[in-house]
Amino acid sequence: MEKENGADVLVLAQEATKASQKLAANFMENFPSQLQAYNEFTTSYIQLANKMIGNPDTMAKSQNAYLEYLQNNMELSKRIFEKQAKPEENVTPIISPAPNDRRFKAAEWNESPYFFDYVKQNYLLMSKMMMEIINSIDLEKHAKSKLSFQTQQYLDALCPANFFLTNPEAIKMAQETNGKSLIAGFENLLKDLEKGSITQTDDTSFVLGENLAQTKGSVVFENELIQLIQYTPQTEKVSEFPLLIFPPWINKYYILDLHTERSLVEYGVKEGHTVFITSWKNPTADMGHISFDDYVVSGAIKAIEVVRAITGAPKVDTLGYCLGGTLLGATLAILSAPKQTFLEAERERNSVNTATFLATMLDFSDIGPMGAIIDEPLVNSIEEKLKDGGVMRGDDMAKAFNAIRANELVWPYVVNNYLKGQTPPPFNVLYWSCDNTNLPGKMYTFYLRKMLYENQLRVKNALRICNVPIDLGLIKVPVYVIGTIDDHIAPCRTAFNTTELVSGDVEFILGDSGHIMGAINAPSKKHKYNHHFGGTLGKGFDVWKESAKQGEGSWWPHWNQWLMSKSGKQIPAPEKEGNKEFPVIEPAPGRYVKEKSSL
Repeated sequence: MEKENGADVLVLAQEATKASQKLAANFMENFPSQLQAYNEFTTSYIQLANKMIGNPDTMAKSQNAYLEYLQNNMELSKRIFEKQAKPEENVTPIISPAPNDRRFKAAEWNESPYFFDYVKQNYLLMSKMMMEIINSIDLEKHAKSKLSFQTQQYLDALCPANFFLTNPEAIKMAQETNGKSLIAGFENLLKDLEKGSITQTDDTSFVLGENLAQTKGSVVFENELIQLIQYTPQTEKVSEFPLLIFPPWINKYYILDLHTERSLVEYGVKEGHTVFITSWKNPTADMGHISFDDYVVSGAIKAIEVVRAITGAPKVDTLGYCLGGTLLGATLAILSAPKQTFLEAERERNSVNTATFLATMLDFSDIGPMGAIIDEPLVNSIEEKLKDGGVMRGDDMAKAFNAIRANELVWPYVVNNYLKGQTPPPFNVLYWSCDNTNLPGKMYTFYLRKMLYENQLRVKNALRICNVPIDLGLIKVPVYVIGTIDDHIAPCRTAFNTTELVSGDVEFILGDSGHIMGAINAPSKKHKYNHHFGGTLGKGFDVWKESAKQGEGSWWPHWNQWLMSKSGKQIPAPEKEGNKEFPVIEPAPGRYVKEKSSL
Protein backbone atom coordinates (compact mmCIF):
# COMPACT_ATOMS: atom_id res chain seq x y z
CA MET A 1 0.00 0.00 0.00
CA GLU A 2 2.85 2.37 0.89
CA LYS A 3 4.47 1.53 -2.43
CA GLU A 4 1.29 2.45 -4.28
CA ASN A 5 1.01 5.77 -2.44
CA GLY A 6 4.67 6.48 -3.21
CA ALA A 7 4.03 5.77 -6.88
CA ASP A 8 1.03 8.08 -6.88
CA VAL A 9 3.08 10.87 -5.32
CA LEU A 10 5.83 10.32 -7.91
CA VAL A 11 3.33 10.51 -10.77
CA LEU A 12 1.83 13.70 -9.31
CA ALA A 13 5.29 15.21 -8.95
CA GLN A 14 6.12 14.39 -12.57
CA GLU A 15 2.82 15.84 -13.76
CA ALA A 16 3.41 18.94 -11.64
CA THR A 17 6.81 19.44 -13.25
CA LYS A 18 5.32 19.15 -16.74
CA ALA A 19 2.50 21.56 -15.84
CA SER A 20 4.99 24.06 -14.38
CA GLN A 21 7.04 23.97 -17.57
CA LYS A 22 3.94 24.53 -19.70
CA LEU A 23 2.78 27.32 -17.39
CA ALA A 24 6.15 29.05 -17.70
CA ALA A 25 6.09 28.70 -21.49
CA ASN A 26 2.54 30.10 -21.66
CA PHE A 27 3.55 32.99 -19.42
CA MET A 28 6.43 33.93 -21.69
CA GLU A 29 4.28 33.55 -24.81
CA ASN A 30 1.51 35.75 -23.40
CA PHE A 31 3.76 38.16 -21.53
CA PRO A 32 3.25 41.09 -23.97
CA SER A 33 -0.54 40.93 -23.70
CA GLN A 34 -0.33 40.45 -19.92
CA LEU A 35 1.93 43.46 -19.66
CA GLN A 36 -0.50 45.51 -21.73
CA ALA A 37 -3.41 44.44 -19.51
CA TYR A 38 -1.38 45.38 -16.41
CA ASN A 39 -0.54 48.78 -17.92
CA GLU A 40 -4.21 49.42 -18.76
CA PHE A 41 -5.21 48.43 -15.23
CA THR A 42 -2.55 50.74 -13.77
CA THR A 43 -3.57 53.60 -16.06
CA SER A 44 -7.20 53.32 -14.95
CA TYR A 45 -6.23 53.61 -11.28
CA ILE A 46 -3.83 56.47 -11.96
CA GLN A 47 -6.78 58.33 -13.53
CA LEU A 48 -8.84 57.50 -10.47
CA ALA A 49 -6.14 58.80 -8.10
CA ASN A 50 -5.69 61.99 -10.10
CA LYS A 51 -9.42 62.68 -9.99
CA MET A 52 -9.51 62.15 -6.25
CA ILE A 53 -6.48 64.33 -5.58
CA GLY A 54 -7.62 67.11 -7.88
CA ASN A 55 -11.19 67.31 -6.59
CA PRO A 56 -11.81 67.94 -2.87
CA ASP A 57 -15.46 66.96 -3.15
CA THR A 58 -14.55 63.61 -4.72
CA MET A 59 -11.88 63.05 -2.09
CA ALA A 60 -14.42 63.75 0.65
CA LYS A 61 -16.88 61.22 -0.84
CA SER A 62 -14.14 58.61 -0.99
CA GLN A 63 -13.11 59.28 2.60
CA ASN A 64 -16.73 59.04 3.73
CA ALA A 65 -17.09 55.69 1.99
CA TYR A 66 -13.95 54.45 3.75
CA LEU A 67 -15.11 55.74 7.16
CA GLU A 68 -18.48 54.06 6.64
CA TYR A 69 -16.64 50.81 5.90
CA LEU A 70 -14.61 51.12 9.12
CA GLN A 71 -17.73 51.82 11.16
CA ASN A 72 -19.57 48.89 9.60
CA ASN A 73 -16.57 46.66 10.19
CA MET A 74 -16.53 47.59 13.88
CA GLU A 75 -20.25 46.91 14.14
CA LEU A 76 -19.74 43.60 12.32
CA SER A 77 -17.12 42.51 14.88
CA LYS A 78 -19.51 43.46 17.68
CA ARG A 79 -22.35 41.40 16.20
CA ILE A 80 -20.10 38.39 15.61
CA PHE A 81 -19.12 38.47 19.30
CA GLU A 82 -22.81 38.70 20.20
CA LYS A 83 -23.57 35.62 18.10
CA GLN A 84 -20.75 33.72 19.77
CA ALA A 85 -21.97 34.70 23.24
CA LYS A 86 -25.66 34.07 22.55
CA PRO A 87 -25.93 31.74 19.53
CA GLU A 88 -29.62 31.11 20.29
CA GLU A 89 -30.47 34.75 19.50
CA ASN A 90 -31.07 35.99 15.98
CA VAL A 91 -28.45 38.65 15.14
CA THR A 92 -29.12 40.67 12.00
CA PRO A 93 -26.14 40.68 9.61
CA ILE A 94 -24.58 44.01 8.65
CA ILE A 95 -24.70 43.05 4.97
CA SER A 96 -26.07 40.07 3.05
CA PRO A 97 -25.13 38.64 -0.36
CA ALA A 98 -27.32 39.57 -3.31
CA PRO A 99 -30.16 37.08 -3.93
CA ASN A 100 -28.42 35.76 -7.08
CA ASP A 101 -24.99 35.49 -5.42
CA ARG A 102 -24.37 31.74 -5.19
CA ARG A 103 -20.88 31.95 -3.64
CA PHE A 104 -22.11 31.97 -0.03
CA LYS A 105 -25.23 29.79 -0.25
CA ALA A 106 -23.86 26.88 1.79
CA ALA A 107 -24.80 26.67 5.48
CA GLU A 108 -21.13 26.42 6.49
CA TRP A 109 -20.69 30.16 5.92
CA ASN A 110 -23.07 30.90 8.81
CA GLU A 111 -22.03 28.26 11.34
CA SER A 112 -20.31 28.71 14.72
CA PRO A 113 -17.74 30.04 15.58
CA TYR A 114 -18.80 32.50 12.83
CA PHE A 115 -15.29 33.20 11.57
CA PHE A 116 -16.38 32.56 7.99
CA ASP A 117 -19.47 34.70 8.49
CA TYR A 118 -17.16 37.54 9.49
CA VAL A 119 -14.89 36.93 6.47
CA LYS A 120 -17.90 36.86 4.14
CA GLN A 121 -19.49 40.05 5.44
CA ASN A 122 -16.18 41.90 5.59
CA TYR A 123 -15.55 41.01 1.94
CA LEU A 124 -19.01 42.26 0.95
CA LEU A 125 -18.46 45.51 2.88
CA MET A 126 -15.10 46.06 1.20
CA SER A 127 -16.61 45.38 -2.24
CA LYS A 128 -19.43 47.80 -1.53
CA MET A 129 -16.97 50.50 -0.45
CA MET A 130 -14.78 50.17 -3.55
CA MET A 131 -17.70 50.30 -5.96
CA GLU A 132 -19.18 53.30 -4.13
CA ILE A 133 -15.88 55.15 -4.50
CA ILE A 134 -15.76 54.44 -8.22
CA ASN A 135 -19.39 55.47 -8.70
CA SER A 136 -18.70 58.78 -6.94
CA ILE A 137 -15.84 59.71 -9.31
CA ASP A 138 -16.59 62.04 -12.21
CA LEU A 139 -14.91 60.18 -15.08
CA GLU A 140 -15.61 59.97 -18.79
CA LYS A 141 -18.30 57.31 -19.38
CA HIS A 142 -16.14 54.64 -21.00
CA ALA A 143 -13.23 55.19 -18.61
CA LYS A 144 -15.60 54.81 -15.67
CA SER A 145 -17.19 51.71 -17.15
CA LYS A 146 -13.77 50.17 -17.75
CA LEU A 147 -12.58 51.01 -14.23
CA SER A 148 -15.74 49.53 -12.77
CA PHE A 149 -15.29 46.34 -14.81
CA GLN A 150 -11.63 46.00 -13.83
CA THR A 151 -12.42 46.56 -10.15
CA GLN A 152 -15.22 44.01 -10.23
CA GLN A 153 -12.85 41.49 -11.79
CA TYR A 154 -10.35 42.21 -9.01
CA LEU A 155 -12.99 41.84 -6.31
CA ASP A 156 -14.37 38.64 -7.84
CA ALA A 157 -10.88 37.13 -7.82
CA LEU A 158 -10.36 38.08 -4.15
CA CYS A 159 -13.59 36.47 -2.97
CA PRO A 160 -12.85 34.32 0.12
CA ALA A 161 -14.73 31.42 -1.48
CA ASN A 162 -11.87 31.13 -4.00
CA PHE A 163 -9.24 30.24 -1.37
CA PHE A 164 -9.00 27.03 0.60
CA LEU A 165 -8.24 28.59 4.01
CA THR A 166 -11.25 30.92 3.78
CA ASN A 167 -13.71 28.47 2.23
CA PRO A 168 -15.51 26.46 4.95
CA GLU A 169 -17.06 24.09 2.40
CA ALA A 170 -13.66 23.06 1.03
CA ILE A 171 -12.17 22.70 4.52
CA LYS A 172 -15.07 20.51 5.65
CA MET A 173 -14.76 18.31 2.58
CA ALA A 174 -11.03 17.89 3.15
CA GLN A 175 -11.71 16.83 6.74
CA GLU A 176 -14.43 14.38 5.74
CA THR A 177 -12.30 12.77 3.02
CA ASN A 178 -9.04 12.72 5.02
CA GLY A 179 -7.45 15.04 2.49
CA LYS A 180 -8.41 13.02 -0.59
CA SER A 181 -10.42 15.98 -1.96
CA LEU A 182 -7.22 18.09 -1.92
CA ILE A 183 -5.26 15.44 -3.81
CA ALA A 184 -8.09 15.12 -6.36
CA GLY A 185 -8.20 18.90 -6.67
CA PHE A 186 -4.48 19.05 -7.34
CA GLU A 187 -4.83 16.36 -10.00
CA ASN A 188 -7.68 18.35 -11.61
CA LEU A 189 -5.50 21.46 -11.57
CA LEU A 190 -2.63 19.66 -13.29
CA LYS A 191 -4.96 18.28 -15.97
CA ASP A 192 -6.41 21.73 -16.66
CA LEU A 193 -2.95 23.30 -16.81
CA GLU A 194 -2.02 20.70 -19.39
CA LYS A 195 -5.25 21.33 -21.31
CA GLY A 196 -4.91 25.10 -21.06
CA SER A 197 -8.43 25.82 -19.80
CA ILE A 198 -10.75 25.20 -16.86
CA THR A 199 -12.92 22.10 -17.19
CA GLN A 200 -16.57 23.18 -17.03
CA THR A 201 -18.29 19.92 -17.94
CA ASP A 202 -17.61 16.25 -18.58
CA ASP A 203 -16.77 16.46 -22.26
CA THR A 204 -16.49 12.67 -22.59
CA SER A 205 -20.27 12.38 -22.30
CA PHE A 206 -21.16 13.93 -25.65
CA VAL A 207 -20.79 12.80 -29.25
CA LEU A 208 -21.98 14.87 -32.19
CA GLY A 209 -24.59 12.99 -34.18
CA GLU A 210 -25.44 10.72 -31.25
CA ASN A 211 -26.60 12.85 -28.30
CA LEU A 212 -25.94 16.28 -29.85
CA ALA A 213 -26.95 17.50 -33.34
CA GLN A 214 -29.24 14.48 -33.67
CA THR A 215 -31.83 15.76 -36.15
CA LYS A 216 -31.71 13.60 -39.26
CA GLY A 217 -30.49 15.29 -42.42
CA SER A 218 -27.73 15.49 -45.02
CA VAL A 219 -24.97 17.82 -46.15
CA VAL A 220 -25.98 18.88 -49.65
CA PHE A 221 -23.35 21.52 -50.42
CA GLU A 222 -19.94 22.63 -49.21
CA ASN A 223 -17.28 25.20 -50.02
CA GLU A 224 -14.35 26.66 -48.08
CA LEU A 225 -16.69 28.39 -45.60
CA ILE A 226 -19.86 26.34 -45.17
CA GLN A 227 -21.47 22.97 -45.26
CA LEU A 228 -25.17 23.36 -45.99
CA ILE A 229 -27.37 20.83 -44.19
CA GLN A 230 -30.87 19.95 -45.37
CA TYR A 231 -33.02 18.17 -42.79
CA THR A 232 -35.27 15.20 -43.51
CA PRO A 233 -39.00 16.11 -43.50
CA GLN A 234 -41.14 14.72 -40.68
CA THR A 235 -44.49 15.81 -42.12
CA GLU A 236 -46.31 14.90 -45.34
CA LYS A 237 -46.80 18.56 -46.24
CA VAL A 238 -44.38 21.45 -45.86
CA SER A 239 -44.53 25.20 -46.36
CA GLU A 240 -43.83 26.43 -49.86
CA PHE A 241 -40.90 28.59 -48.70
CA PRO A 242 -38.04 26.70 -47.00
CA LEU A 243 -36.40 27.98 -43.82
CA LEU A 244 -32.68 28.78 -43.97
CA ILE A 245 -30.89 29.31 -40.63
CA PHE A 246 -27.63 31.24 -40.22
CA PRO A 247 -26.05 30.43 -36.84
CA PRO A 248 -23.04 32.41 -35.60
CA TRP A 249 -19.61 31.23 -36.76
CA ILE A 250 -18.14 32.38 -33.47
CA ASN A 251 -19.61 29.10 -32.12
CA LYS A 252 -20.78 25.79 -33.58
CA TYR A 253 -24.25 25.59 -35.14
CA TYR A 254 -25.55 22.75 -32.97
CA ILE A 255 -26.66 25.05 -30.16
CA LEU A 256 -29.79 25.24 -32.33
CA ASP A 257 -29.91 21.43 -32.53
CA LEU A 258 -28.79 20.61 -29.00
CA HIS A 259 -30.94 17.54 -28.49
CA THR A 260 -34.41 16.40 -29.49
CA GLU A 261 -36.13 18.18 -26.60
CA ARG A 262 -34.27 21.45 -27.08
CA SER A 263 -33.72 21.78 -30.81
CA LEU A 264 -35.06 24.71 -32.82
CA VAL A 265 -34.10 22.76 -35.93
CA GLU A 266 -36.14 19.70 -34.89
CA TYR A 267 -39.04 21.95 -33.91
CA GLY A 268 -39.04 23.64 -37.32
CA VAL A 269 -39.00 20.30 -39.13
CA LYS A 270 -41.85 18.91 -37.02
CA GLU A 271 -43.91 22.05 -37.67
CA GLY A 272 -43.73 21.47 -41.42
CA HIS A 273 -40.81 23.57 -42.60
CA THR A 274 -38.10 22.39 -44.97
CA VAL A 275 -35.16 23.41 -42.80
CA PHE A 276 -31.61 24.16 -43.93
CA ILE A 277 -28.73 25.38 -41.75
CA THR A 278 -25.19 26.56 -42.47
CA SER A 279 -22.45 24.69 -40.62
CA TRP A 280 -19.44 27.01 -40.68
CA LYS A 281 -15.89 25.91 -41.33
CA ASN A 282 -13.60 26.19 -38.29
CA PRO A 283 -10.85 28.36 -39.81
CA THR A 284 -7.32 27.02 -39.90
CA ALA A 285 -4.19 29.17 -39.63
CA ASP A 286 -4.04 29.68 -43.41
CA MET A 287 -7.58 31.12 -43.60
CA GLY A 288 -6.83 34.50 -42.04
CA HIS A 289 -7.41 36.25 -45.39
CA ILE A 290 -11.14 35.47 -45.39
CA SER A 291 -13.19 38.66 -45.04
CA PHE A 292 -16.69 39.61 -43.97
CA ASP A 293 -17.40 40.02 -47.70
CA ASP A 294 -16.57 36.34 -48.16
CA TYR A 295 -19.04 35.37 -45.43
CA VAL A 296 -21.72 37.33 -47.31
CA VAL A 297 -20.96 35.93 -50.77
CA SER A 298 -19.68 32.40 -50.09
CA GLY A 299 -21.79 31.96 -46.97
CA ALA A 300 -25.15 33.73 -46.94
CA ILE A 301 -25.82 34.44 -50.61
CA LYS A 302 -24.47 31.07 -51.75
CA ALA A 303 -26.65 29.26 -49.21
CA ILE A 304 -29.75 31.14 -50.42
CA GLU A 305 -28.90 30.22 -54.01
CA VAL A 306 -28.44 26.52 -53.23
CA VAL A 307 -31.60 26.29 -51.12
CA ARG A 308 -33.64 27.79 -53.93
CA ALA A 309 -32.03 25.48 -56.49
CA ILE A 310 -32.75 22.38 -54.41
CA THR A 311 -36.34 23.23 -53.44
CA GLY A 312 -37.41 25.18 -56.51
CA ALA A 313 -38.87 27.81 -54.18
CA PRO A 314 -38.92 31.39 -55.48
CA LYS A 315 -38.08 32.71 -52.01
CA VAL A 316 -36.70 31.51 -48.69
CA ASP A 317 -37.51 32.34 -45.09
CA THR A 318 -34.40 33.18 -43.11
CA LEU A 319 -33.32 33.19 -39.47
CA GLY A 320 -30.05 34.61 -38.15
CA TYR A 321 -28.82 34.00 -34.62
CA CYS A 322 -26.31 36.36 -32.97
CA LEU A 323 -23.49 37.07 -35.46
CA GLY A 324 -25.42 35.04 -38.01
CA GLY A 325 -28.18 37.63 -37.67
CA THR A 326 -25.70 40.46 -38.21
CA LEU A 327 -24.60 38.70 -41.40
CA LEU A 328 -28.24 38.28 -42.44
CA GLY A 329 -28.94 42.00 -41.93
CA ALA A 330 -25.94 43.05 -44.02
CA THR A 331 -26.86 40.54 -46.72
CA LEU A 332 -30.45 41.74 -46.90
CA ALA A 333 -29.27 45.34 -47.23
CA ILE A 334 -27.05 44.29 -50.14
CA LEU A 335 -29.81 42.30 -51.84
CA SER A 336 -32.14 45.31 -51.43
CA ALA A 337 -29.69 47.92 -52.73
CA PRO A 338 -30.92 49.66 -55.91
CA LYS A 339 -27.62 49.27 -57.79
CA GLN A 340 -25.66 46.06 -57.44
CA THR A 341 -21.97 45.76 -58.17
CA PHE A 342 -21.61 41.97 -58.35
CA LEU A 343 -23.47 39.18 -60.10
CA GLU A 344 -24.21 36.92 -57.11
CA ALA A 345 -26.25 39.60 -55.35
CA GLU A 346 -28.12 40.52 -58.52
CA ARG A 347 -29.14 36.88 -59.07
CA GLU A 348 -30.59 36.60 -55.57
CA ARG A 349 -32.42 39.93 -55.52
CA ASN A 350 -35.94 39.51 -54.04
CA SER A 351 -35.08 35.95 -53.00
CA VAL A 352 -35.81 36.40 -49.26
CA ASN A 353 -39.40 36.14 -48.03
CA THR A 354 -39.00 36.88 -44.30
CA ALA A 355 -36.17 37.53 -41.85
CA THR A 356 -36.00 36.49 -38.19
CA PHE A 357 -33.31 38.08 -36.03
CA LEU A 358 -32.64 36.02 -32.89
CA ALA A 359 -30.56 37.72 -30.16
CA THR A 360 -28.93 39.83 -32.86
CA MET A 361 -27.32 43.26 -32.97
CA LEU A 362 -27.50 45.45 -36.06
CA ASP A 363 -27.05 48.50 -33.85
CA PHE A 364 -24.03 48.23 -31.53
CA SER A 365 -24.61 51.37 -29.45
CA ASP A 366 -24.92 49.27 -26.30
CA ILE A 367 -23.04 45.98 -26.31
CA GLY A 368 -23.44 45.21 -22.63
CA PRO A 369 -20.43 44.20 -20.51
CA MET A 370 -18.26 43.95 -23.63
CA GLY A 371 -18.46 47.75 -23.86
CA ALA A 372 -16.21 48.04 -20.80
CA ILE A 373 -13.48 46.10 -22.59
CA ILE A 374 -13.60 47.23 -26.19
CA ASP A 375 -11.78 50.52 -26.74
CA GLU A 376 -9.26 52.05 -29.14
CA PRO A 377 -6.15 50.53 -27.50
CA LEU A 378 -7.65 47.03 -27.55
CA VAL A 379 -8.82 47.33 -31.16
CA ASN A 380 -5.39 48.67 -32.20
CA SER A 381 -3.69 45.84 -30.35
CA ILE A 382 -5.77 43.12 -32.03
CA GLU A 383 -5.33 44.74 -35.45
CA GLU A 384 -1.56 44.82 -34.92
CA LYS A 385 -1.55 41.19 -33.81
CA LEU A 386 -3.51 40.05 -36.88
CA LYS A 387 -2.13 42.46 -39.48
CA ASP A 388 -0.08 39.74 -41.20
CA GLY A 389 -2.93 37.24 -41.35
CA GLY A 390 -3.72 34.34 -39.09
CA VAL A 391 -6.77 33.74 -36.98
CA MET A 392 -8.20 34.84 -33.66
CA ARG A 393 -7.90 31.68 -31.62
CA GLY A 394 -11.12 30.21 -30.29
CA ASP A 395 -9.73 29.58 -26.81
CA ASP A 396 -8.71 33.25 -26.53
CA MET A 397 -12.24 34.31 -27.40
CA ALA A 398 -13.67 31.84 -24.90
CA LYS A 399 -11.44 33.19 -22.12
CA ALA A 400 -12.60 36.73 -22.90
CA PHE A 401 -16.28 35.75 -22.71
CA ASN A 402 -15.68 33.76 -19.53
CA ALA A 403 -14.02 36.80 -17.94
CA ILE A 404 -17.12 38.89 -18.55
CA ARG A 405 -19.10 36.49 -16.35
CA ALA A 406 -16.32 35.20 -14.12
CA ASN A 407 -18.60 34.50 -11.16
CA GLU A 408 -20.57 32.08 -13.31
CA LEU A 409 -18.00 30.70 -15.74
CA VAL A 410 -14.65 30.79 -13.93
CA TRP A 411 -14.60 30.93 -10.14
CA PRO A 412 -17.29 28.31 -9.41
CA TYR A 413 -15.18 25.79 -11.34
CA VAL A 414 -12.00 26.85 -9.53
CA VAL A 415 -13.77 26.12 -6.25
CA ASN A 416 -15.46 22.90 -7.39
CA ASN A 417 -12.56 21.40 -9.36
CA TYR A 418 -9.51 22.47 -7.36
CA LEU A 419 -10.60 23.26 -3.78
CA LYS A 420 -13.17 20.47 -3.49
CA GLY A 421 -11.62 17.98 -5.90
CA GLN A 422 -14.87 17.33 -7.72
CA THR A 423 -15.53 16.96 -11.45
CA PRO A 424 -18.30 18.92 -13.18
CA PRO A 425 -21.36 16.95 -14.30
CA PRO A 426 -22.26 16.59 -17.99
CA PHE A 427 -24.06 19.67 -19.34
CA ASN A 428 -24.61 19.93 -23.08
CA VAL A 429 -24.78 23.74 -23.19
CA LEU A 430 -21.38 24.04 -21.48
CA TYR A 431 -19.94 21.37 -23.78
CA TRP A 432 -21.08 23.47 -26.74
CA SER A 433 -19.68 26.70 -25.27
CA CYS A 434 -16.30 25.00 -24.78
CA ASP A 435 -16.29 23.63 -28.34
CA ASN A 436 -14.49 26.70 -29.62
CA THR A 437 -14.08 28.11 -33.12
CA ASN A 438 -11.37 30.30 -34.58
CA LEU A 439 -12.10 33.52 -36.47
CA PRO A 440 -10.31 34.69 -39.64
CA GLY A 441 -8.18 37.72 -38.77
CA LYS A 442 -9.38 39.89 -41.67
CA MET A 443 -13.05 39.24 -40.94
CA TYR A 444 -12.64 39.65 -37.19
CA THR A 445 -10.74 42.96 -37.26
CA PHE A 446 -13.31 44.40 -39.70
CA TYR A 447 -16.21 43.29 -37.51
CA LEU A 448 -14.48 44.45 -34.33
CA ARG A 449 -13.67 47.96 -35.53
CA LYS A 450 -16.40 48.81 -38.03
CA MET A 451 -19.34 47.24 -36.22
CA LEU A 452 -18.64 46.55 -32.54
CA TYR A 453 -16.50 49.60 -31.87
CA GLU A 454 -17.48 52.27 -34.41
CA ASN A 455 -21.11 51.09 -34.89
CA GLN A 456 -21.12 51.88 -38.59
CA LEU A 457 -23.58 49.18 -39.65
CA ARG A 458 -26.60 51.09 -38.39
CA VAL A 459 -25.57 54.36 -40.10
CA LYS A 460 -26.90 54.75 -43.63
CA ASN A 461 -24.15 54.22 -46.23
CA ALA A 462 -21.36 54.54 -43.62
CA LEU A 463 -20.17 50.99 -44.21
CA ARG A 464 -19.34 49.22 -47.46
CA ILE A 465 -19.57 45.45 -47.66
CA CYS A 466 -18.89 43.77 -51.01
CA ASN A 467 -18.37 47.34 -52.24
CA VAL A 468 -22.05 48.10 -51.60
CA PRO A 469 -23.04 50.96 -49.25
CA ILE A 470 -25.09 49.39 -46.46
CA ASP A 471 -28.50 50.91 -45.75
CA LEU A 472 -30.57 48.78 -43.36
CA GLY A 473 -33.56 51.00 -44.12
CA LEU A 474 -33.82 49.28 -47.50
CA ILE A 475 -34.87 46.03 -45.81
CA LYS A 476 -38.60 45.78 -46.45
CA VAL A 477 -39.32 42.08 -45.98
CA PRO A 478 -41.40 41.13 -42.92
CA VAL A 479 -39.09 41.00 -39.91
CA TYR A 480 -39.43 39.15 -36.59
CA VAL A 481 -37.01 40.21 -33.83
CA ILE A 482 -36.34 38.24 -30.64
CA GLY A 483 -34.52 39.75 -27.67
CA THR A 484 -33.93 38.09 -24.31
CA ILE A 485 -34.18 39.87 -20.97
CA ASP A 486 -30.87 38.79 -19.44
CA ASP A 487 -28.78 38.79 -22.61
CA HIS A 488 -25.21 39.90 -21.80
CA ILE A 489 -23.99 39.61 -25.41
CA ALA A 490 -26.84 41.20 -27.40
CA PRO A 491 -28.74 43.26 -24.79
CA CYS A 492 -32.49 43.25 -25.40
CA ARG A 493 -32.62 47.03 -25.80
CA THR A 494 -30.00 46.80 -28.52
CA ALA A 495 -31.83 43.93 -30.20
CA PHE A 496 -35.02 46.01 -30.10
CA ASN A 497 -33.31 48.78 -32.09
CA THR A 498 -33.48 46.53 -35.16
CA THR A 499 -37.22 47.23 -35.28
CA GLU A 500 -36.44 50.92 -35.87
CA LEU A 501 -33.75 50.35 -38.51
CA VAL A 502 -35.69 48.27 -41.05
CA SER A 503 -38.65 49.46 -43.12
CA GLY A 504 -40.97 46.47 -43.45
CA ASP A 505 -43.60 45.00 -41.14
CA VAL A 506 -41.97 44.22 -37.79
CA GLU A 507 -42.78 42.00 -34.80
CA PHE A 508 -40.77 42.09 -31.56
CA ILE A 509 -40.73 39.37 -28.92
CA LEU A 510 -38.95 39.52 -25.57
CA GLY A 511 -38.04 36.15 -24.08
CA ASP A 512 -37.04 35.41 -20.51
CA SER A 513 -33.50 34.28 -19.59
CA GLY A 514 -30.37 35.10 -21.58
CA HIS A 515 -28.51 34.83 -24.86
CA ILE A 516 -28.34 31.03 -24.89
CA MET A 517 -31.06 29.64 -22.63
CA GLY A 518 -33.56 32.23 -23.86
CA ALA A 519 -32.87 31.23 -27.47
CA ILE A 520 -33.22 27.48 -26.96
CA ASN A 521 -36.28 27.78 -24.72
CA ALA A 522 -38.32 24.95 -26.22
CA PRO A 523 -42.06 24.54 -25.47
CA SER A 524 -42.65 22.41 -22.37
CA LYS A 525 -45.23 21.81 -19.69
CA LYS A 526 -43.05 23.44 -17.04
CA HIS A 527 -43.04 26.94 -18.65
CA LYS A 528 -39.70 27.75 -17.01
CA TYR A 529 -39.21 30.84 -19.20
CA ASN A 530 -42.05 32.95 -20.60
CA HIS A 531 -42.14 35.54 -23.35
CA HIS A 532 -43.67 38.98 -23.94
CA PHE A 533 -45.33 40.19 -27.14
CA GLY A 534 -47.65 42.73 -28.71
CA GLY A 535 -46.16 45.96 -27.35
CA THR A 536 -46.36 49.30 -29.11
CA LEU A 537 -43.58 49.72 -31.67
CA GLY A 538 -41.99 52.92 -32.93
CA LYS A 539 -41.76 54.64 -29.53
CA GLY A 540 -38.73 52.95 -28.01
CA PHE A 541 -38.09 49.86 -25.90
CA ASP A 542 -39.58 51.20 -22.65
CA VAL A 543 -42.94 51.99 -24.26
CA TRP A 544 -42.97 48.59 -25.96
CA LYS A 545 -42.21 46.78 -22.69
CA GLU A 546 -44.82 48.73 -20.74
CA SER A 547 -47.53 47.91 -23.29
CA ALA A 548 -46.53 44.28 -24.00
CA LYS A 549 -48.50 41.22 -22.93
CA GLN A 550 -47.04 38.12 -21.31
CA GLY A 551 -47.31 34.79 -23.08
CA GLU A 552 -46.87 31.46 -21.34
CA GLY A 553 -43.70 29.53 -21.96
CA SER A 554 -41.57 29.50 -25.08
CA TRP A 555 -41.66 32.11 -27.84
CA TRP A 556 -41.24 29.35 -30.45
CA PRO A 557 -44.99 28.74 -31.07
CA HIS A 558 -45.65 32.49 -31.46
CA TRP A 559 -42.80 32.75 -33.96
CA ASN A 560 -43.94 29.64 -35.83
CA GLN A 561 -47.47 31.00 -36.12
CA TRP A 562 -46.08 34.24 -37.57
CA LEU A 563 -43.83 32.33 -39.95
CA MET A 564 -46.50 29.90 -41.14
CA SER A 565 -48.79 32.80 -42.00
CA LYS A 566 -46.17 34.13 -44.43
CA SER A 567 -44.52 30.96 -45.76
CA GLY A 568 -46.80 30.30 -48.72
CA LYS A 569 -49.09 27.38 -49.45
CA GLN A 570 -48.65 23.80 -48.25
CA ILE A 571 -46.90 21.48 -50.72
CA PRO A 572 -45.80 17.81 -50.63
CA ALA A 573 -42.64 17.31 -48.59
CA PRO A 574 -39.50 16.57 -50.62
CA GLU A 575 -38.81 12.84 -50.99
CA LYS A 576 -35.07 13.20 -50.36
CA GLU A 577 -32.40 15.73 -49.52
CA GLY A 578 -30.52 17.48 -52.31
CA ASN A 579 -31.03 17.01 -56.06
CA LYS A 580 -29.03 16.11 -59.18
CA GLU A 581 -27.18 19.42 -59.13
CA PHE A 582 -26.50 19.25 -55.40
CA PRO A 583 -26.34 15.58 -54.36
CA VAL A 584 -25.93 14.41 -50.78
CA ILE A 585 -22.29 14.64 -49.65
CA GLU A 586 -22.56 12.99 -46.22
CA PRO A 587 -25.05 12.57 -43.36
CA ALA A 588 -25.62 15.41 -40.90
CA PRO A 589 -24.02 16.81 -38.81
CA GLY A 590 -21.16 16.66 -41.33
CA ARG A 591 -17.40 17.12 -41.01
CA TYR A 592 -17.09 20.87 -40.47
CA VAL A 593 -18.86 20.95 -37.10
CA LYS A 594 -16.50 18.27 -35.76
CA GLU A 595 -13.35 20.27 -36.49
CA LYS A 596 -11.54 21.62 -33.44
CA SER A 597 -10.01 25.07 -33.01
CA SER A 598 -6.51 23.78 -32.20
CA LEU A 599 -4.00 25.04 -34.76
